[in-house]
Amino acid sequence: MPAVVGSPSKFMLDSATYAMGGAAGHDGMNFYVAGRGGALGDVAAPVVVEEFGVFAEAMVAAAWEASASVEPRAEAAQRFADAASAWAEANLAADALDYGRLAELAGTVLEQADLSGSALTAGWRELAEPSSAAALALHRLNGLRELRFARHREALAAAGVEPLDAVLVASPFMAPLFGWTDTYPEPDEEVRSRWAAAEADTDVRFAADLAALSVEQLAEFEELCALFAVADG
Repeated sequence: MPAVVGSPSKFMLDSATYAMGGAAGHDGMNFYVAGRGGALGDVAAPVVVEEFGVFAEAMVAAAWEASASVEPRAEAAQRFADAASAWAEANLAADALDYGRLAELAGTVLEQADLSGSALTAGWRELAEPSSAAALALHRLNGLRELRFARHREALAAAGVEPLDAVLVASPFMAPLFGWTDTYPEPDEEVRSRWAAAEADTDVRFAADLAALSVEQLAEFEELCALFAVADG
């Protein structure tokens, strides 16, 4: 579901997001770690490392510690959410879909989900939500992205897939951005098979979350998500 997995990542990769972070005193990717991780509150670095899952421990820990003196964690998290809203206002076509309905359906899933395995989702859900429908839709889709990622972390662990291998199979071009800076061997077919099993398991786990919607609502949600995924085109 590209609107859940891919669309929220667009604001995270936008230079305007890091300009907002830089204006507050954050240095580069430190804003991503402080902003996303800030939803966890004032926790120790290992907690953030665990929630980030597939990121290199050293990079996450260093960025978390470096950002501590810039602003309180809650403020960094809200700033990150505000960056998402700003991106939505600047990039989403106003008449592409019924953003309000998409936000409503996404909100139903978030409200009913068991968040015991996703502290990031729980923290994101507590942030102040934007007032515009498009920004609200993106905000809640990002909450679902965090939820699906939590299910993915669980599935990777169950399949015995290491964090680095998960990145090298799914998106090797992102490895340096995730803090994996050395040269690593290509994952073999056995690792790739275990990753594929984990991805399928993730879909099953996330489908259980989406079961908060009726069959008719789920079909509507999927249709709106498909429209959202191309709304910035």
